[in-house]
Amino acid sequence: MPGIIGIYPFGLNRENWRISRFVYYGLLALQHRGQEISSIATFGGEFKEITQKGLVDEVFNEDRLKQLDGFIGLGYVSPLENSKPIKVSSPVELILVGDGIPLLGESRDKAWKAFAELLSDEISRVKNALKAGVNVIEQVDGGYSFIALTENQEMIAGRDKHGVKPLEVGSLGFDLGAIASETSALDVLGMEHASYIKPGEVVKFDPYSIERARAKSAAQSSYCSFEYVYLARPDSIINGIPVYAVRERIGEALARKFPVEADTVIGVPETAIPFAIGYSRAAGMKLDLGFITTGRKIRTAIKPSVFERIVGVQLKLNPIKSVIDGKDIVLIDDSVVRGTTLRNTVWNLKRRGARRIHVRIGSPPLKSPCPFGVEIPPPDELIGRALSEAEIAEIVGADTFHFLPLKDLISSIRLPRNSLCLRCWGETRD
Repeated sequence: MPGIIGIYPFGLNRENWRISRFVYYGLLALQHRGQEISSIATFGGEFKEITQKGLVDEVFNEDRLKQLDGFIGLGYVSPLENSKPIKVSSPVELILVGDGIPLLGESRDKAWKAFAELLSDEISRVKNALKAGVNVIEQVDGGYSFIALTENQEMIAGRDKHGVKPLEVGSLGFDLGAIASETSALDVLGMEHASYIKPGEVVKFDPYSIERARAKSAAQSSYCSFEYVYLARPDSIINGIPVYAVRERIGEALARKFPVEADTVIGVPETAIPFAIGYSRAAGMKLDLGFITTGRKIRTAIKPSVFERIVGVQLKLNPIKSVIDGKDIVLIDDSVVRGTTLRNTVWNLKRRGARRIHVRIGSPPLKSPCPFGVEIPPPDELIGRALSEAEIAEIVGADTFHFLPLKDLISSIRLPRNSLCLRCWGETRD
């Protein structure tokens, strides 16, 4: 689930911009989408790029941002250790960042390389970057979004025909335009959110205009439902839907479906906090801050090893003893993958004095890997695939345990069922 951003200046004095710092701040707002690789590429007569393992503020200091002295920029963060932007030198030189998987090649890297080469070939063939982008989307299936810069000083961005991966458009007056995975990256730059790129749509920026076109064969939308549960920041708007509002409605649905007598509601930071707020409000139950985080914000679910996930939980979730000691607790979390981190969390709460713990999960059980690049483990590692809620409660040490039913997730998002990708929950379309 990489995060991508492209920033483009307009007008006669556009070459005076030093855009790398803008890209840097935008990437900080997308850091939650990938914490293994950070990358910035700029164009100012030639392409310059720095890609390294590490968080954005670890990789980029003042000296490195000065090295990236171009006036157009791309940014990329990824949870995949070996991923990077794709460069193509011929027939049209370009650099491309992407989220998801275009169905080309034998692996994700090879697929994106083939995609970039096809885009370069099409730009050369039709002499029109917008039309070239549409042609490529017509030809390439999958679930992906992309942003590319060309040697012709054009920025092209688009989504696959199903719109699986999000892509949002913003502007800073008449000076800058931007494309990003989430609106939060636009917000931190002081930009206005203008719209989202529709399924099968391509947007092209040139020095004096923004143009849009859409593939003729654009299919029924298939927006990623996991974005609303876990991937996106709560302050983002995805496909016109505020993520925070969805998560509050999920918490309210959990309270209605699975009421329980308890002393307090606590949410696992940070994703599940809005769920807990919704649950508390609907249940008329006290809401408490149950944990304090230590160090950097760590998304344990996307860490590559079991050791890193467990250590991440210890850093991220230090229980507040006065909140939980001797209490019956409703513990809200966004999702359960393997159950390892949840079991550790429940154990920590009980050793700090919690009496009973009632776990409520703000999503259905994960049952299938994502075919479009979200880092979900193989089916035999997914605890919700074969075990009942009672069995999971016993494994993680909870007194009761319930998942959000799929129909309640759909009603909380407030998009039609047939417009959502639900594959990770084990549901495919007819």
